[in-house]
Order: sequence, then structure tokens, then C-alpha cells
Amino acid sequence: MPDFDLFVIGAGSGGVRCARIAAQNGARVGIAESRHWGGTCVNLGCVPKKLMVYASEGAEAAEDARAYGWDVEIGAHDWPRFIAAKDKEITRLDGIYKSMLDKAGVGLFVGRAKLIDAHTIEIGPGPLDEKATPQRVTAEKIVIATGGRPVRPPIEGAELGIISDAAFHLTERPERVCIIGGGYIGVEFAGIFAGLGSKVDLVFRQDLPLRGFDQELREKLLEALPKHGITVHAGVSPEKIEALEAGARRVSLSNGTTIDTDCVFFATGRKPATDGLGLETLGVKTEKGAVVVDAHSATSVSNLYAIGDVTDRINLTPVAIAEGHTLAERLFSSHTPRDWAYETTPKAVFFSETLASVGLTEEEAAKESDLDVFTASFRPLRQTLIGRDRKAFMKLIVSRDSQKVVGAHMMGDAAAELMQGVAIAVTAGLTKRDFDRTIGIHPTTAEEFVTMRSPTRQVSRTS
Repeated sequence: MPDFDLFVIGAGSGGVRCARIAAQNGARVGIAESRHWGGTCVNLGCVPKKLMVYASEGAEAAEDARAYGWDVEIGAHDWPRFIAAKDKEITRLDGIYKSMLDKAGVGLFVGRAKLIDAHTIEIGPGPLDEKATPQRVTAEKIVIATGGRPVRPPIEGAELGIISDAAFHLTERPERVCIIGGGYIGVEFAGIFAGLGSKVDLVFRQDLPLRGFDQELREKLLEALPKHGITVHAGVSPEKIEALEAGARRVSLSNGTTIDTDCVFFATGRKPATDGLGLETLGVKTEKGAVVVDAHSATSVSNLYAIGDVTDRINLTPVAIAEGHTLAERLFSSHTPRDWAYETTPKAVFFSETLASVGLTEEEAAKESDLDVFTASFRPLRQTLIGRDRKAFMKLIVSRDSQKVVGAHMMGDAAAELMQGVAIAVTAGLTKRDFDRTIGIHPTTAEEFVTMRSPTRQVSRTS
């Protein structure tokens, strides 16, 4: 008999959920983690990044308070104090993750795990315990939940820059930051450092940031970036990084210009963390480094499964949690597994003006049907006394034949909070009439989603 019914490699959000649900359904479960309990999201991603976003909003909040009559003095930001507070909270959360697993009866292993064969896992030394004595355990079923890791571009001097992992542990805030990459991470950290007072240059290859988002939303973001003190270099790539005196860096771009900065921050994507797992020995099928799985998270090896970012499908923490939960129930529960509507997974970018979306972009929806597109752009009530040049933008995409709302997009204060509610409506397949007959809460920005009566434009199907 194997040591475990299920062994999970990786204690990130997805792996932890899978292990807990399996154990709660009577399985003997073990889990191994080499770096951080709670994984990237808790330690080097969503949670600390959101705390940094909150920190970056302080100066602007103080300015807003003045507009509303408060006598506020704006002092300097204490970066070391903030980092210490952030680290304390992350340590607390790490402990909670370990405690949850322990209480569920999951066996905890600290170290770097690799597959010896389809049922044998070796756990050896890793960052959490570099002197660990290698040990082997066996399991009937194994789940790979090792997530992803940031990558550097293949350019001269790339070693002179940092990746997102390092940004959470900088001892000092750089006065000048050059961020390479216009995706989630690049845009969010551009807003963070600019809000804290750094001079920020944002460099990305495409004409617009946030590839994969609605085109109109991307255009609104491009307009907003300079208003937050961010210098945009669109349509160019870094070609070389050089070290200057006093720790400074010089970034040479493909258009012939250079940027002198104190810190080069690479936000150039992530890759599945499969190195050293032994997948090739077992013949586990991969594509571009990602573990290939079917709709039930099964790999090409019958008793091996994979969930989360290591599969490079929808790389979001809630999706990894859903995949882990569903897999555990499918393998060990006598009940029908819970299902999630992955096709309407909402997403958000926590920039200084939050962006959020659910469902199809206008470009995607136009490939499926004729559309009625409703948009609204206006200055929210909160901004009227502040006098800042900032507008909320909201958009509904409606299939003309069915009148279902197939996509919703927003940029503005509380966009992520609002979009979670709208995501329920889109997932439920509600129609524009359902939105129209819903009474709004006044005065709010959210009410605009139920008061857009006439289409801004009609779009014909493109395929």
C-alpha cells in the first residue's frame, strides 16, 4: 500500500485547496513545498502587491481629503516601515496556510519534490530547508501544482535588472524605475511606484498595454498612464542594459533612445515551474514548458494530474483554487463535483485607476454575433470637488440576437469590486433587459451599469 492516496507537489493556493478537500473526503494526503506556504499569490503576488497598491494610494488620498476640507500634511513615505509591516502580515498568512493543512490531517513535507516514477516522490533540500535529508514517499495519485515563475528577456545585461519576486523585498524604494512589460504586473507596479513618488518609465512592445483586454479599455489606460506621472514608451523593446556609476542603469531601446534609471524591473511574463520535477523521465506531455491536461486536470500519465499556473491555462489564483477543489472532489468525493464557469472568469488590474472585465471583449464577441455596444464615460461624483482629470469608463457588450450581456468592462474607482457582481449576471446569462429593469443605487458609479439605455454603436459580425 502506498504511503498516501494523494500527494500534492506545491503548496500554493490551488495545491492547498486540493489537499484540504481531498483530506476532508477521507483521503490520506501529503503535500510538499520548497519555498513558501501559500505559494506565489500569498508571498510574491496578489496579496503583497495589493498591500503595495494600498500604500501607493496614501498621498493621493491625503490630497483628496484637502479638497473636502481636511487640514492634512503630506509627509514622506517610510518604505522600510511599510515593508516590515507587509512582511509581518505575509508571515501570519503563511502560518494560517500551514495550520489549515495540519488541521485537515495533511502530511507536510518541507523541501523540493521530484518524481522518481509515477508513484514515487523524492523530497530533498530546498530554499525552506537547504540541509534537509532526502526522503521518498509513495502515492496512488499525484498532483503537480508548482505554479509559475517570472522570466527575464534574453538581452545583454539582463542580470542587472530585477524580477517581480525581488520587488517585494527591496530595502529602499528606487527614485527612478524603468519597468519592462505592459501586462498585469508591469502596469500595476508602474502605478505603485509612481504613487509612492518614484519617476517611472514603462516600456512595452505593443502599441497598447494589457494584451488580451478589450481594445477600448486598453486605449483608455494608455491615455491615463501619463496623468499618473508615468512616461510611456510604447511599441519598443529593450536591447541592452548597462551599469553606470553609483548603481544606476542605462536601458537602450530598439528606437535608439536610452533611459537612465536606478532600477530595471522586468515584468516580461512568467513560465510554468516544471524544471527539476522529473516530468520528462515519466513521459508527461508538455507544450512550451506547460503541463498538458484534459478538462479534468489529468496529464498524459494516468495517475498524474496538474492544476493552476503550471498548466498555463487561466493563470489566476481563484481559477487554481477552483481546479484544485474540483479535482479533489472528483477523485475522492461520492458527490457530484462542484463546477465553475471558467468562460466567465472575471479579472482585474489594480492600477491607480482599477480596470476590470468579465466575459468577451468586443473583438471576441464580434466573431460570434452582431453586437449592441453600450458605453459611458463620466466624472464620478467623488471627483467633482477634487478637480482631478479622471473619468470612469464603463462598457456592456450585448449580443443583438439573444440580447444577452456577453461582456462587461470598466476602468475607474472600485471597478474590481463592481465587476464581481456584474460577473454573476454575465455568468447567469442575463439579458440587457434584466439590467435595464434593475433599479440603481443613487448616487453611485455602479448605477451606470443599469442606466445605459441606447447603444453607443452597433457592430456587425466579423466572421
